[in-house]
Amino acid sequence: MAKKLRVGILFGGRSGEHEVSLLSAASVLNAIDRTKFEVVPIGITKEGHWLSAGDAHGLLQGDTSSVAKRLRAGDPEATPGAKLLQEGMPMLLAPEPPEQGAAPLSRQSKARLDSKSLDVVFPVLHGTFGEDGTIQGLFELAGIAYVGSGVLGSAAGMDKDVMKRLFKEAGLPIVKHITVLRSEWETSPRKAVKKIEEALRYPVFVKPANLGSSVGISKAHDRKELGPALSEAAKFDRKLVIEQGVGGAMRKGKLEAKARELEVAVLGNDQPEASVVGEIIPGKEFYDYEAKYLSEGSVPVIPAKLTRAEEKEIRAMAVKAFRACDLSGLARVDFLMEPGGKRRIYLNEVNTLPGFTKISMYPKLWEASGVSYSDLISRLIELAIERQQEKNRNSYSRG
Repeated sequence: MAKKLRVGILFGGRSGEHEVSLLSAASVLNAIDRTKFEVVPIGITKEGHWLSAGDAHGLLQGDTSSVAKRLRAGDPEATPGAKLLQEGMPMLLAPEPPEQGAAPLSRQSKARLDSKSLDVVFPVLHGTFGEDGTIQGLFELAGIAYVGSGVLGSAAGMDKDVMKRLFKEAGLPIVKHITVLRSEWETSPRKAVKKIEEALRYPVFVKPANLGSSVGISKAHDRKELGPALSEAAKFDRKLVIEQGVGGAMRKGKLEAKARELEVAVLGNDQPEASVVGEIIPGKEFYDYEAKYLSEGSVPVIPAKLTRAEEKEIRAMAVKAFRACDLSGLARVDFLMEPGGKRRIYLNEVNTLPGFTKISMYPKLWEASGVSYSDLISRLIELAIERQQEKNRNSYSRG
């Protein structure tokens, strides 16, 4: 019988998407194939403390008070490895030396956790510090396989300003937009507003460049709403991306028709594949954080009602966007389609670690494409190992 791979499921974190991460991780822990994988839950509190074993399960259930008290009191036995965690050295940074003459997977340096090695980490972390390349850099230093994109792809997929530059270079259609620095807005607000209004027409969407789950995003229909929208986005990042709204003609300060919000799930490394196309019909004016996670008015439509030509075009664009940002493993690619007769399609963004509950769009799109939730988790772990084995071919010195 083949030895089970030891998989660390990493969740929580310091970002504003902490709660979303807990929901995703709970679903993964419940559905992962235990006949193939030995599972190790690893939690990160909102304060940045790393937890394992029972304390990590407590984090999933919202019970971290006792652990936090012991950590604040300096108790080195607060949780396995807590002394290292208090000193700011996550246990994943203690690599196990490679074995001589071992199988390809074992030739890599495995990270250690509680005196045992992890074969792969599945970071079910959303937002800042989870999908922006920072945690990926930690895994690279530890020499451990991990699910999802690398440092470059993760960082590019998080930064909407850089992402759009890559899309433009790849010849992909994007909405008209402008980037304003927080310092520009705070020191010269009138100049910043003028710059935006000269480049774009209302309504506009104002977004922090580096954040996910629609946190900090506002829709401004006029100058009166633009200022508060910029201030809200500025709470979360130093770069603010302002995009021109896609829709029908303006009437009484509002668009007559909304853009259609389309999504595709992409899976793979060097040969990525695209799922069927889905559509989100938001319960609110647009698909913001509340519409995604708190209210029940939004309706997913899978597959989306499109012509064959439109579906083929969108799926091809999703794969091209995946490659443009040098992504791997998984990504959800989002599009906007003009309402009415023209039905022009615009690439909106990629999400390198999308929501991963069983009812999230990414798993649902693959389920509609013939891949079950449990099989999807297994495939992502296989892709992580495949990618690590490819990296193991690299030489890092001339000797």
